Amino acid sequence: MEKINELTSENIVQQNIERLKEIFPTAFSEGKLVVEELQALVGEYIQKDKEYYQMTWAGKTEAQREANKVSTGTLRPSKDESKDWDSTGNIFIEGDNLEVLKLLQKTYNSKIKMIYIDPPYNTGKDFVYEDDFSDNLKNYLELTGQTDQTGKKLTTNTDNDGRFHSKWLTNMYPRLKLARNLLSDNGIIFISIDDHEQGNLKKICNEIFGEENFISQLVWKSGGTSSAHFTKEHEYVLCYSKNLASLSYFQYNGISSVSDRAIKKPSVKNPISIIHFPAGIDFECEDKIFPNFFGDKEPVKIVSGIFQAKNRKLANEVSIEAAWSMADMIKNWLNGLTVIDQKGQIVKRFFFKNNGVLQYEKEKGTIHPKTIITDYTTKQGSNSILNLFENNYFDFPKPPDLIKYFSSIVTNDSDIILDFFAGSGTTAHAVMQLNAEDGGSRKCISVQLPELTDEKSEAYKAGYKNIAEITKERIRRAGELITRENKDKEGIENLDTGFRVFKLDSSNILAWDTSVDEFEGQLDMFAENNGDHIKSNRTEEDVLFEILLKYGLELTLPIEEKVVGDCKIYNIGFGSMYICLSDQIKADVATTIGEWHKESSDSNPSVIFKDSGFASDADKTNTVQTLRQVGIENVKSI
Repeated sequence: MEKINELTSENIVQQNIERLKEIFPTAFSEGKLVVEELQALVGEYIQKDKEYYQMTWAGKTEAQREANKVSTGTLRPSKDESKDWDSTGNIFIEGDNLEVLKLLQKTYNSKIKMIYIDPPYNTGKDFVYEDDFSDNLKNYLELTGQTDQTGKKLTTNTDNDGRFHSKWLTNMYPRLKLARNLLSDNGIIFISIDDHEQGNLKKICNEIFGEENFISQLVWKSGGTSSAHFTKEHEYVLCYSKNLASLSYFQYNGISSVSDRAIKKPSVKNPISIIHFPAGIDFECEDKIFPNFFGDKEPVKIVSGIFQAKNRKLANEVSIEAAWSMADMIKNWLNGLTVIDQKGQIVKRFFFKNNGVLQYEKEKGTIHPKTIITDYTTKQGSNSILNLFENNYFDFPKPPDLIKYFSSIVTNDSDIILDFFAGSGTTAHAVMQLNAEDGGSRKCISVQLPELTDEKSEAYKAGYKNIAEITKERIRRAGELITRENKDKEGIENLDTGFRVFKLDSSNILAWDTSVDEFEGQLDMFAENNGDHIKSNRTEEDVLFEILLKYGLELTLPIEEKVVGDCKIYNIGFGSMYICLSDQIKADVATTIGEWHKESSDSNPSVIFKDSGFASDADKTNTVQTLRQVGIENVKSI
């Protein structure tokens, strides 16, 4: 039985090395990269000039390194703060987003379809987190008052700081680097920003995402704000894809808008008696009878025509009954006729060319989303919060309809959306609203730092000691409001308005520190735990979710439980993993897992035990053998 001594987040450097080995195997010798050999392999694509186009600032190298570091932290479940824990697919994570993004690397790599963030704009008044790259986790716990050293305060980045822009860039760079890893190949990120750092943000995004993956810089008319010279009416939203080549289309209200496509011309007989239309048109026209302008001649009648690709029994044609050729009259009726599909989209317009031939206009499918967004304001964002609380606890919050608009453009029914600057919880609110409208099952992951509220603020007086508390409550209330407003809508009872809450913390596993200063403390700590590698103040579920996280299993997987004697067994994801972290484990636990395994379609599940949990060495041996008899070989202990 292999023993797991330490659990860490994804090692991005090692991952990159393995990729390089696959592409350039000859560039490695005894496991080390030979730079000269790599240079020879890439030939002329080496930049040798000392001066070249680049974006740099004080602290960039450190920020680049930080994006590649592993995290030894974990996410601890908080069921009492969650909503619909057993059934929800949404997640709320309380913690420093830099460490959280590292912890999500294994589980959500290339799985996020859309990221929206509204980071600090670096106005000199908004908060910028002071990263301590030597030990981010320790720094986070101190700053948020979770350890004894609580003297530090969260501060703003003032413009009289000598590294005003550099500090902001150093803060943003590793977060965006890690966020890119989480995007699916056809995933898209939207980043709100204003004039303070728009230019710098675009430059680092060009570097991280690639200038070739830039989609657009959207102008959002957010509402008027007084300033020294001009009234500021807009902000920006930068839009990048992970891989533009994989992004075949935007979708708008469920209809793709790739590009204009030439439409096959209808067949027209002359004199006009029957007009044949290509298959695929879905519209119905009413009977049209022209008055008799020609004495006792018969009037011209256009018979109802129904054009449906789904029902081939109906003719794709309009029959024209006429006593004699009335081409000019027919043209007058057909010219400019607009065909509307079942979703209310214009799909065809007819017109006559000068030579008398009836044609369609080119089909545009749908109107492309515009680069100037005018329908949503920060005032709407404030009203949205006021509609849920007695006060608006946030300055200039984003309106849910803005994020809903982005989500409707780029996401499908079950996609995952991430916001790691969750703030007031607008993104989670918007995702629930969109799902209520179109019956989707999109999932939202929200990450928010528990920044302490000012003791003089209305939020603090209302009982909210940190921002994350307000965010969670906003999501709860928004879900309830959306359900009430849509109570008569079919299927609304299936709307997911819940979320699982997790909190960033140090690992549940005691890791041996070989530094001299910590040696005696390490001995005392292990003695107090009777040699157990799990911290004494942590629960089985704490450890359970750390295992899921570090093994790359989603945090919302269904979890079943069975009790055998005094031991609890967890079945993760319908048999993909079995975990038992109890004491006094005996072979009957393995027997139960084996019976459970027979009901599963997973042919190669993992089984993890607590190493110190076996009643005896004989029980450990018997447990392994019992599992092997039912075909389970992947057995480990922690």
